[in-house]
Amino acid sequence: MPAELLFSGVKPTSTPHLGNYIGALKQWVELQHRYRSIFCIVDLHAITVPQDPKQMLERTLEIAATYLAIGLDPKRNIIFIQSEVHEHAELGWILGTLVKMSELERMTQYKDKAKAKGENVGAGLFNYPSLMAADILLYDTTAVPVGEDQMQHVELTRTIARRFNTTFGETFVVPQSLVQKVGARIMSLQDPTKKMSKSDESALATIMLNDAPDVIRKKISRAVTDSGTGISYDAIEHPAISNLLTIFHHATGKPIKEIEDEFAGKGYAEFKQALAEAVVEMLTPIQNKLNEFKQDPGELMKVLDEGRDKAQEIAAAKLKIVKERVGLGRV
Repeated sequence: MPAELLFSGVKPTSTPHLGNYIGALKQWVELQHRYRSIFCIVDLHAITVPQDPKQMLERTLEIAATYLAIGLDPKRNIIFIQSEVHEHAELGWILGTLVKMSELERMTQYKDKAKAKGENVGAGLFNYPSLMAADILLYDTTAVPVGEDQMQHVELTRTIARRFNTTFGETFVVPQSLVQKVGARIMSLQDPTKKMSKSDESALATIMLNDAPDVIRKKISRAVTDSGTGISYDAIEHPAISNLLTIFHHATGKPIKEIEDEFAGKGYAEFKQALAEAVVEMLTPIQNKLNEFKQDPGELMKVLDEGRDKAQEIAAAKLKIVKERVGLGRV
């Protein structure tokens, strides 16, 4: 078993979409064979914005089921729900005392959301990076697979780890980011300048992992394309077709150059039809497994219980060291 450890998680704010799968989840399935891995459903992060309590629980279990459905092996990995391991919140508070206001104010995600909400922005959004740092540092994580939009948070985690180590002695491993070179950002099917998102105004812009085959075919058939008819990859000059080529690459495993050659001289309609079938073929086994968990959740609950216990054992040992070094608690 590799010595290096990987940690990552997804917020249970909605059903995962194709961009989540290609940009993160699919990568996890490959990485689990190279790292000791911990995968978390980060529900504490989700409540930094208002959530419907009933939907939160349903979505938390849906994300957990998705982890297993895409091929994460609970015998190889630790899979658990963040709020069930209280050490995350406790370490998040301790690390929050070391973070500077100016560092938190520079976080792009916070600035974007604060701009939209104005004075109504919650403190949880501001302090989000402290909890994210706790998630990572509790487990001596060496690698954090993230999208480009989260790299800034990992850099702050590295800063926090070094600051704690300098102040209180060597305690935390300083982690590294892992970002896919191809497909880290899957873009909207309706606007290739925007990242694919569950909150897109157009229902045609985003393919959800639980979309029926005919829905997937419809969304891809109506995906925007660039001026001209050539099917070639150029993210600057032809962002729309380049995005579709990236999806095709991840759905089939074929190199983009091979896909370009396959559709040389052919039209967008033929290309989109083949792409739609490739995406349907990729997602069907995942959807079948999700339906199995919905019908019989027993296996899922067992995985989450065992994952919680394993994660808590590791987290409790690390937090004990941290508290001793900052002078909290009686030894």
